[in-house]
Amino acid sequence: MQKRLVLDQKQIAITIDRFCHQLIENHDDFDNTVLLGLQPRGTLVLDKIVKRLKEISGHDVPSGYLDATFHRDDFRRRDIPLKANETKINFLIENKKVVLVDDVLFKGRSVRAAMDAMIAFGRPKKVELMVLIDRKYTRDYPVIPNYFGRQVNTLESQYVSVEWASQGFSEDAIWITEKEVKS
Repeated sequence: MQKRLVLDQKQIAITIDRFCHQLIENHDDFDNTVLLGLQPRGTLVLDKIVKRLKEISGHDVPSGYLDATFHRDDFRRRDIPLKANETKINFLIENKKVVLVDDVLFKGRSVRAAMDAMIAFGRPKKVELMVLIDRKYTRDYPVIPNYFGRQVNTLESQYVSVEWASQGFSEDAIWITEKEVKS
């Protein structure tokens, strides 16, 4: 299987730092801002951002995990039902600036579902999107990230793989690989 490195561990750390500085510039003291990691993989990115924001700015930014499984447009179309992840939001988002955090933006379907799911916690004042990787030319929905680590051009036959040392990989890395062809 052919793999191409998109971001290595050092580049991911630089990207997380850049995200934190952009958030500090755009959200002042975070009084009216919350961060939501999209389950399952956006939560890993969110945790790194929240930890680094605390180190850089000293702010404890309200954050939580949002699962949008039951709001997906393909939820009832699968042979095997999707397994939901935990939503952990212990605050209302009414009139707040919400930053949705995910690892890879592909078709835009997860983001659309997440926007539906978060309405259960109030009507946000503004919603922004932050992703490590933006697969530019693959959208089914008109979704554009406000913050992105890297934009990549990919084919439908390719997959963006995000590996985290915390999940047993040798180091943090993001790769583009060819999808396995099933015979």
